[in-house]
Amino acid sequence: MTDINSLSWQSLLDQTVTISQQVLEQHNPQLQIEEVGTVTYLGGGIARAVGLPKVQAEELVRFPGNCYGMAYNLDRDEVGIILLDDSENLKAGCEVWRTGRVLDAPVGEELLGRVIDGTGRPLDNRGAIATAQRLPVEREAPAIMHRAPVTVPLQTGIKVIDALIPIGKGQRELILGDRATGKTAIALDTIINQKGKDVICIYCAIGQRSSAVAKLIAELRHREAMDYSIVVVAGGESPPGLQYITPYAATTMAEYFMEQGKDVLIVYDDLIQHARAYRELSLLLRRPPGREAFPGDIFYIHSRLLERSTHLRPEFGGGSLTALPIVETEAQNISAYIPTNLVSITDGQIYLTPNLFHKGILPAVDVGKSVSRVGGKTQLPAYRAVAGDLRLSYSQFEELEAFSRFGTRLDEATQTSIARGQRVREILKQNQYQPIAVAEQIAVLLAVTKGVFDNIPLEKIQSIEKELRNTMKQELPNICQRIEAGEKLREEDIPALLNMTKKILKNMSYTKSCLDVHSDF
Repeated sequence: MTDINSLSWQSLLDQTVTISQQVLEQHNPQLQIEEVGTVTYLGGGIARAVGLPKVQAEELVRFPGNCYGMAYNLDRDEVGIILLDDSENLKAGCEVWRTGRVLDAPVGEELLGRVIDGTGRPLDNRGAIATAQRLPVEREAPAIMHRAPVTVPLQTGIKVIDALIPIGKGQRELILGDRATGKTAIALDTIINQKGKDVICIYCAIGQRSSAVAKLIAELRHREAMDYSIVVVAGGESPPGLQYITPYAATTMAEYFMEQGKDVLIVYDDLIQHARAYRELSLLLRRPPGREAFPGDIFYIHSRLLERSTHLRPEFGGGSLTALPIVETEAQNISAYIPTNLVSITDGQIYLTPNLFHKGILPAVDVGKSVSRVGGKTQLPAYRAVAGDLRLSYSQFEELEAFSRFGTRLDEATQTSIARGQRVREILKQNQYQPIAVAEQIAVLLAVTKGVFDNIPLEKIQSIEKELRNTMKQELPNICQRIEAGEKLREEDIPALLNMTKKILKNMSYTKSCLDVHSDF
């Protein structure tokens, strides 16, 4: 019995030795040289290290505890590193390793519906995100010859913007105004209005309060907009390095879809916080300060970001990336340093003024100071037929109204212009989370520009508008389809729309001189 056991153990030992020899023969160990540096300074969201002679610009480096940073200043004696994680557990003297790859971000369909940070880490407690591809956060903008003209409208669902300051797919339209004037509300309504329009939306929050971002995400989920959206967050409590790289990472995620031939909308909320985070990093890295202590390349960091938004030619995918950067002004000073930089980079601006906001005129868009340098070519033909001169006449009305406050006696024509303008302003008011379809906007704008509402009391305009929009869907579906398909209004369409409005007014007992004021109906 003892001999049998000895033999079995001996054979098992021989098999183990044989397998070990085979594994050792197949294993071919190779020496790898790894650069390991030492941190000499740590604080304020940056680190300085020595011992990384071959580190490259924008290379990802790793600290103990899987904390990461990005090599930014490549000086002769040391490397300036922007930290992307909290540095509470780090200290001077700890090691830092090169990773051999530039800072990148995950891209792909798997990101839709998720809330992530600039490095792709999930923030919504829904588990890890398995993406098959990662792309650098810093990428060159498409070449000029790869770009196509901006000709297709991006409907916001907001009357005052779609009619007077239209935005096209591939355009960069700045939204600026003082704090709490409704800038984010316009961007949020635009995202909600893309439901069912095959547009992917990315909301990039930079330096915002966590409670405000959480409320926005909850609203997107409630409106079923998260299905086609990605939220990329670098909150106000995040390291300044993460706030700095987040908009570039969000743009990389958007470019992936654009290169697949899809239309993408990206919102940067807001770039003044981005500029301040970059200023903080630059001062800590001892870069020379310039105007308002911003570094000399503050214009370049925003221009290279926004130049990535464009409309590609069909042979290069045909997708588009529309950017809505937001910037906060102080005391209505749109000529400040960062706002003027962004105005000169973008293709137009939507300016929101606290004066209108406090009067309850929402959205508080100042039509006179707002402009779209591309939108006229992108606007649907039906808008041009209905609201072609509306912007000019509305600006004239605002001047006349200001003049009338002096108590001057006004002639009948001026009084008529003021009455018309007041009703136009009432029509352009719109509640949040209530985007309006194109055809319904056309019907309402046609009625007010043709003077149908001239004798309607101002307090009744909103209820009549609501009835008109509901009736439009039911009674004139063919006209609705043609308008939304981008066709021009036919000769018979305008009388049909106006007759429908007259019928509604008659049913609501508003017949007194409302229908016969203008014979050109």
